Amino acid sequence: MADSQTLHGDGISAVIVGQGAELVSLRDERGFEFLWQAGPEWRRHSPVLFPIVGRLKGDQLRHRGGIYPMTQHGFARDKPFAWAQRSSRSCTLALTDDADTRARYPFAFRLDVTYTLDSRQLGVTFEISNTGDEPLPASIGAHPAFNWPLLPDLAKADYKLAFAEDEPAPVRRLKDGLLLAAPQPTPIEGRTLALSERLFDDDAVIMDRPASATVRYAADHGPAIEMSWQGMEELGIWSKPGGAPFLCIEPWHGMASPADFDGEFVDKPGLMLIEPGAKRSLSYWIRLEQGRP
Repeated sequence: MADSQTLHGDGISAVIVGQGAELVSLRDERGFEFLWQAGPEWRRHSPVLFPIVGRLKGDQLRHRGGIYPMTQHGFARDKPFAWAQRSSRSCTLALTDDADTRARYPFAFRLDVTYTLDSRQLGVTFEISNTGDEPLPASIGAHPAFNWPLLPDLAKADYKLAFAEDEPAPVRRLKDGLLLAAPQPTPIEGRTLALSERLFDDDAVIMDRPASATVRYAADHGPAIEMSWQGMEELGIWSKPGGAPFLCIEPWHGMASPADFDGEFVDKPGLMLIEPGAKRSLSYWIRLEQGRP
């Protein structure tokens, strides 16, 4: 694969491409593929969401009297990254502001995305640096899509998400890509979210106050995935409404604009504000489990 890096670890391999710094394959030692392979239902694998997560109202970013076009989830997923470091077990890719990004996002920045393999585990770190002279407002999010079901002889409804803690807090939902004002009752019972296609009839399930920093995606048997995160404040769970053979488990810092928010971007709820010369690091991990037959 052109412009890509294949990483090998103990019981795990990963392929990352320069376009969007995107993870496009995640396999165990048997060659079993966990990651969605960008079929016709959704042509992405695991895009990086930056400098926004979700949508802005009218797809417009407002800053100091200027209006800038900003489409859903930002531009990083569609930009070529530079390779800053490459080895057999890790790689770092970098994106810096240029004329194209400044036409949509009038800020100076550097975004480094580092992938590192350990024993049966992939770690991903986002490091956002403010290279400008004013506070940098930004959000960042992961969007990995996993095959659902993981085993073709199982049904989607055989799978569930098991959280590390009880999750009684209400969840947030979207309309036309924007955050509804009223929280909704959680579909999680205790620590367990039963998965079904109908869960996503109203788009993503957004946990804006998760008690957990770990969740396990599994059926009663077969391969499973454990995800954990640090520095992320929200978790999105999504599959394409109407049904598709993938499930996205998405640690975020930030989310879509509230439907009634039309103000300055720096005032948008959920943003990081990074001071000039400062950096912010956030990470998540995907651990592969072979599972019992």
